Parts: sequence; C-alpha cells; structure tokens
Amino acid sequence: MTMAKQLSLEQLVTCGVERANAMAMLPLINQCLASLSPVDCWQCLTKKVLKPQYPFALDEFLYQTVFADWDFSQGEPPVWLPAAEQIKTTNISALMKELEISSYLELHCWSLQNRAEFWEIMIQRLNIYLHQKYRHILDLDQGIESPQWLVGAKLNIVASCFQAPKNDSAIIWQREGGPLCHLTYGELEDLTNRVANGLRDVGLTPGDSIEIAMPMTAESVAIYLGIIKAGCVVVSIADSLAAEEIAIRLQLSRAKAIFTQDYILRAGKNLPLYSKVVDAAAPQAIVLPNDCYLTVKLRNQDLPWAEFLSPLEQFEAVVTGPEAHTNILFSSGTTGEPKAIPWTQTTPLKCAIDGHLHHDIHPREIIAWPTNLGWMMGPWLIYASLINRATIALYYGAPTGRAFGQFVQDAQVTMLGVVPSLVNTWKTTSCMQGLDWSGIKAFSSTGECSAPQEMLFLMSLAGYKPIIEYCGGTEIGGGYLTGTLVQPCAPATFTTPALGLDLVIVDENGHAANKGEAFIIPPAIGLSTELLNKDHHEVYFANTPSMLPSLPLRRHGDQIEHLPNSYYRAHGRTDDTMNLNGIKVSSVEIEQVLNTVAGVQETAAIAVSPSQGGPKQLVIYLVVKPNVQVDKALLMNSLQMAIKQHLNPLFKISDLAIVEGLPRTASNKVMRRVLRDQYLKRKLQPDDR
Repeated sequence: MTMAKQLSLEQLVTCGVERANAMAMLPLINQCLASLSPVDCWQCLTKKVLKPQYPFALDEFLYQTVFADWDFSQGEPPVWLPAAEQIKTTNISALMKELEISSYLELHCWSLQNRAEFWEIMIQRLNIYLHQKYRHILDLDQGIESPQWLVGAKLNIVASCFQAPKNDSAIIWQREGGPLCHLTYGELEDLTNRVANGLRDVGLTPGDSIEIAMPMTAESVAIYLGIIKAGCVVVSIADSLAAEEIAIRLQLSRAKAIFTQDYILRAGKNLPLYSKVVDAAAPQAIVLPNDCYLTVKLRNQDLPWAEFLSPLEQFEAVVTGPEAHTNILFSSGTTGEPKAIPWTQTTPLKCAIDGHLHHDIHPREIIAWPTNLGWMMGPWLIYASLINRATIALYYGAPTGRAFGQFVQDAQVTMLGVVPSLVNTWKTTSCMQGLDWSGIKAFSSTGECSAPQEMLFLMSLAGYKPIIEYCGGTEIGGGYLTGTLVQPCAPATFTTPALGLDLVIVDENGHAANKGEAFIIPPAIGLSTELLNKDHHEVYFANTPSMLPSLPLRRHGDQIEHLPNSYYRAHGRTDDTMNLNGIKVSSVEIEQVLNTVAGVQETAAIAVSPSQGGPKQLVIYLVVKPNVQVDKALLMNSLQMAIKQHLNPLFKISDLAIVEGLPRTASNKVMRRVLRDQYLKRKLQPDDR
C-alpha cells in the first residue's frame, strides 16, 4: 500500500532544515511517499535523504508521516532491513551454512533441540583453548538446575583471550583531553602476566578472592585477566559505590586484597576512590595513580602499583576444572541486598558466543561500551571482544558529552553499546550532532527498557544502523532476549530469544500468555547454579509454574510482551509492577508515556500505600530538560492527559516530585525502591523541587 500524502517546503523548513536543502530533498520525499509502501518508503528516505548532520526533528517528522497509519498495537515498524549481501557476511550466516540450515527460525529451533551440540559447535568455532578436553559437553545427572558443562575438562579461560596476532590492537583508550593510545595483544598479555606474578609475590594463592574497585581502564582489564590467570577470583565492585556498599561486598566475598585508584577524573573533577576503600576497611590495597604519580598517602599495608607490578612477563596459567569460580559479581540491588553471583570458567563462553552470534563481532572490529567491572557488561566486554579477537575501546571520561562521541569517531568504533538513559542525554543536549559515526556497524542497548523515539535517534547518529536490544543479567552471563543482524530492526524491540535458549511468558494465573513474566527454559551455558549468600533454588526455581512436569522453569523477573509481529517488548521488572484501580501496570509502561510530554527528560513511576490505608496511589518523580521552565500545575495536567490518552484514564497521578536526577545503581538502573522509601519517609511539599 502506497501513501498519497505530500509534504510542503515549509513543513521541512519548520523542522530546522535550511531552505536550500529542503528544496533539494522535497521532490524525492514526495516521490517516495506517493509510490512506495511505508516500510520501503522509510528505507528509501534513510538511505537517500536523512543524514546525521540534519536536525533530528526532520527524522521524527518523516517517521511520523510515513507511519501515520501504522497499527502500533502490532509492534513498532521495522526501520532497518538487512541487505542480502550484509546477511552473507554475518557469523550467524556462516553457522547456518555449516549446519546446512536455510532460515534463522530453523537455526534457533535447532539450537534448542540440540543444545549440547550447539554449545559444542560454538566452542569449536571460537577455538576455546582446553588444556584437557572434556569427556561430555553436558551432564544432567544432578538435575536440570545443576547442569555440568565440559565434564572432565581442564582450562583457564584467559588462554582463549590471547589467540589474536600479538601485534593486533587489544585495547584503544583515551583519557579526557588526551590522545588515542593503543595496547597490542602482546602488550596486554605481558601486563596480564606481570599482574599474575605480582599476586604470587605478595603471597596470594589460587582460590583467593581479590576485589577490583576502579574504572574501566587498560590496567583494570589486565588486572582482571591476571587475577583469573593466577587461579584467583575477581570480586567486581563498581567504583561509584559508597564505602558502606563496598564493605558489604568485601564481607560477602571474603576478599584478601583490593585493586583501586587514588581518584577518578570525570569532567575535570577529581573524585576520591582510595579514601572510600579505606573507609570500607578493605584489606591490603594495590593503588594505581589516576595520573603519573599517586596523590594520596597509603596505609602501611598498602602497595603502590609500581611496587606491586612484577617485572616478569611470563606466567603459566593456573588450570582448573570448568566449575571453578573466576568472578564474583553482584546483582544491582534495586530490591534489597545484592545477590553474590559467582561466574565459573564456562560463564565467559556465554559472553563470547552472544558477542559472536547476536552482536556479530569479528576479528579486529572495535567494540565500545561505557561500563564498569562492577556491572556484568564490564567482564562481558572483555570476553566478547578478546575471545572474538576484536579490540576493546575505552574512554576514561564521562560518556555523556561530545568528547565521548569524538572518541567513538576517532577510534573508528564498529559496535557501540549503550544504556537508554545515556541516549536520552545525548538526544536532550544534541551533543553528538555532526559527528561521523559511519564506521558503526551496529549498536546494542541494555540495562533499561528502551523508548522507540530514543532508539530512532540513536540509529540516526550513524546513518541508520541497527540496534541489538539485549536483555539478560549477571546470573545468565549474557542475554536471553536479544536481536540479530539477519532480521529487521524495529526500535525498542527484541527479535528473538538468544540462540541456545528459550523462554515462556506466564500470566498471573500461571498460564502461557503473550504478556506477563518471563521464565527461562534451562539448561544453557552461562546460567548460574549457585549463590554465595542466598539459596539458589529458592531464588530461581521454587514455586515457578511448570508447563511440563519434567521441565522446570527458571525465574528471571522481567515483564515481557510477545508482539503480534513475533517480536518482543520489555516492560520492566516484576518488582516494579503496580496495581492501580485493580489494574496491573508496570512502571516502565507509565514512564514511556510520560517521557513523551514536552519538557520532560525522564520520569520514574512508583506506587505508594496511603498512611490511612486504601488503594495504592501513583507518584511520579520527574527530571525536567535543561533550561526548561515549567509550571508544576500545568505539567501535572499534561502528564495526566498523556496517561488518559495513551494508557488508561483510570490511572490518576496523586503526587508529582520534580527532582534534579533519579537515583541509579552502578549499572544505571533506576532505584525505584529508594524513591519509595524516600517518599514514605518525608512527605513532599506541593512545591518541592
């Protein structure tokens, strides 16, 4: 079906396009509108009209025009389609050719019906180095909750991180205001070995837990790999955590040492880090300088980095069984005490395989993802890049401004990972306009639910490249819902369960449904089998619905919708589901509507119980866009109208709090629990900002 609607010159000029440019593009726009279907029309416009240097207002206007009659209840329209030649170059296509499979759907089905064979083939494709080969790829004698992978194997996963040519770039990095720097695979391996030897020199032995509380730097990557190569266990700590939170994680992990920095430089400001570690009563600390020299006085038991680092550049990896711990990570703690989740020697395989298949990472490609070792995407970035023989791109400053975008351009990044709130900041400030991100092959987005408008904006920055939406968790080692480069991309939606994994969506009555809570069907490499501070069975398997008696489902806690176009949409955590007027709704669904209101940068929706009892009331925390003045009463009315028109007129906002920012975890998730606690502790005044 084609569209007869024709646009005028003034409509394009109103979007901020210079008149001469508008006159040049108008005939082609109107020709596409008149002769092509909406999807084909949009493909034509993104290839021949829309450019990153034009105002995004033009993209939004044309998108709304092209898809004005689209039935959005069926899902977002596809805005990127893979060309046949692009599909042929993907790792998924190569796997399909190897297996003589003709469609992606058939490949996914095959990976479920032949799970052990799927993981075995991927281990071979990635050339995972085993010091001793396994007898069985998978053993379920201990039950589906405790699968045994690579039975009988001996390995150290770090060996698989150094199979690229020694002169290839392993890391590209840049300090704020500094030049681009490179570290080759050979140099990174030498530094990794010096760390491993240093650990041995100070008396640390295989099995010891060692914390890392520092930003993502070339040194922190070498420290991470060196700890694991020495047979020790990394304890991942986000550098943004308060001393009390660091102390909790120290106690849970029983760490014997910690790597940290004197301070962190962000946006020209020195943020103390070593002092927080001291306040947390950390054990022996190895302290790196942010700059050339340490700027803090160390405790007697602590060591400066230069004294710790061994001069020896050779180290024989400590080989263990596949079940040995390599990393202790912590859940985000949005709903209480964080879970201490151990990764084993096999968990990194999930990172690398998701990177290989779903993110289509190839050797020598350049992968950037603003992250931290305290969030699972930090270790994920290391394994997904290095095992696939690609290059990690690290920017040491804040990713919120243009300097980061310049780094992405200059480093020639090919895959850029984001969290949606970061994209919201770029969109609000227009800080990335005019940069050349044409080298980007794909984006990926995780950590929060995406909004279609923001993801459309992100795609526009690189001349409309696809976004791999990626939903998973620390206890998965990667994603269970994701996308591919062989399927069309629709903003803010997932195209497929991850290869080797499947899920069931269950409604509140315990029946399979198109919208409800997602449960994972085990087994799969990457899925955790133990927790250090909680009962793993109680957390993930107890009282879960059963579709078949012999098929236990694994709880994950996400609200997911399976759309009529067979794609998926995330609606946040089950913890953030609220009951308003007898109707269940997620915080994310409300926030996605409110974030479209003029002047709004971001919102958080919570439900609170009145002190006198009765139904829960809807409270909105709201951040206003920079330099925007608002009248609270008028804004409240606009928000309520948006909910009435786009969600449900029965949902009434009882209170609105305008704040400067929302509390977030180290992985950038909004801490609605904190907002609920704050609201109940202090009743906000009507004019509270």
